[in-house]
Amino acid sequence: MGEFESSTLGRVTVYSIQGCPHCVQAKATLERLSMPVCDVDVGRHPELRARVKELTGRTTVPQIFFNGVHVGGNEDLQNMAPEELQRLVRLVNEEPLSADAPPLPDRDQIEDSAGVADGEFECEQDELANLVEDLKRGNVIGPHRMGLSVIKQSFSGNQLLDWLQNKKGMARAEACDTGQALLQRKYMFVVQGSGKRQAGHFGEGCERDTLYRLLEHHPHSSLNAGQTAACSPLQAAELSTIMREMVLKLFSEHLSADGKSVDYKGMSASPLFERYCQLAVQLQRVELQSLSREEKLAFFINTYNALVIHGYLRLGAPTNMWQRYRFFNYVSYLIGGEVFSLQDIENGVLRGNRKGMAQLLRPFSKTDPRLQVALPDAEPLIHFALNCGAKGCPPIKTYTPQDIDSQLRIAAEAFLENDDGCLVDPGKREVHLSQIFKWYKADFGGTDDKLLNWVLEHMGDSPKKSSLQSVLSAGKTKVSYLPYDWSSNSTR
Repeated sequence: MGEFESSTLGRVTVYSIQGCPHCVQAKATLERLSMPVCDVDVGRHPELRARVKELTGRTTVPQIFFNGVHVGGNEDLQNMAPEELQRLVRLVNEEPLSADAPPLPDRDQIEDSAGVADGEFECEQDELANLVEDLKRGNVIGPHRMGLSVIKQSFSGNQLLDWLQNKKGMARAEACDTGQALLQRKYMFVVQGSGKRQAGHFGEGCERDTLYRLLEHHPHSSLNAGQTAACSPLQAAELSTIMREMVLKLFSEHLSADGKSVDYKGMSASPLFERYCQLAVQLQRVELQSLSREEKLAFFINTYNALVIHGYLRLGAPTNMWQRYRFFNYVSYLIGGEVFSLQDIENGVLRGNRKGMAQLLRPFSKTDPRLQVALPDAEPLIHFALNCGAKGCPPIKTYTPQDIDSQLRIAAEAFLENDDGCLVDPGKREVHLSQIFKWYKADFGGTDDKLLNWVLEHMGDSPKKSSLQSVLSAGKTKVSYLPYDWSSNSTR
């Protein structure tokens, strides 16, 4: 919350969220006017969302008030006539707040809202983590031939058992139990095509011709590989929430003053990013099988959005169609013992294993263990939570299992509220929609009529909704699609 100048009677209230470039630009404009800005993060104070929508009729942020006068969003502020803006500045400087001024959070809630975004996180060390570190130093791991191939950083079951017996003093039965624990807790995995050992079992009899690798040595080069996930397995939803909050804080700290570009080079050098990377490593061993539908939605949406930024930091933002294809197919995390690329998360998990853009096959085959994590059906609302490319953002950036469905509906409503999400032309009886609706038309019913009815059902009460209702009731409606802005926001 901003400090108020003593010479000012009123205040400017800005409802915003962390990581929203439109909010940053609006606040920078207000600072140039020497306005006393009270910044209310509705991401941290969701109890105010309904009240703000009631006051403004909108679900996007920022929403700006000069005393009790609602100005609108950032675009409204930037396009305001100079004489009207000066009138509002005088209003704040000369007139006190009225009793029905825009609401602020309770002081107790303000104090309780800080925490995980600062990267303050401690975990309990897993009992097997030190053993894995010793194994990495024990001259056990190395190249092994399998047919015509050489498997780097691998070891046989017998090598592991011998090391546990000879270097750790374990009896054979205890060594077998330890090998089984390393496998079950996802510290290691079976090299595909190696021996007859089933992936979930380690024991007497089949170790000789079975090769294993530590999960952190997975050949896919996931962004969170290369280190041991040493924490006791964390709750998936809790971990993804903390990661997302940390990334949003990083993003906010490195947004330009006008909100139009991001200093990814500066982000990658931040100590907070290093703490984020340590936390992302812990995704390697999270437990996914028991997650409910709501937990899966929140976990994978938060993880996807964090992974996009992590990918930008490590590889740079893609600048053409081929780079985008590679980026979304190859940027990945190790999650719960399996590799999940951005494409796998979006189309495999959240869209119920449907083919994505330029994909000939479904992401997961019938025998792919990741298929067990996929939602049974596509969830169309995820398309408005995975990215925010509109002129106003939904008032949610991090999603929680407890309220995920209403949060996703709010995100869809906010997206459709923007003219770059949906634009209605009553004169031509035409509806212009984002390319997202074209790319994923099957998720919205597959036909123009079903698509338009879906859009109508997910709009908030507004003049735009009334206009769309009138157009649809008049008969045949033309659907066209708006250009999509792929430009990067990097300062590099």
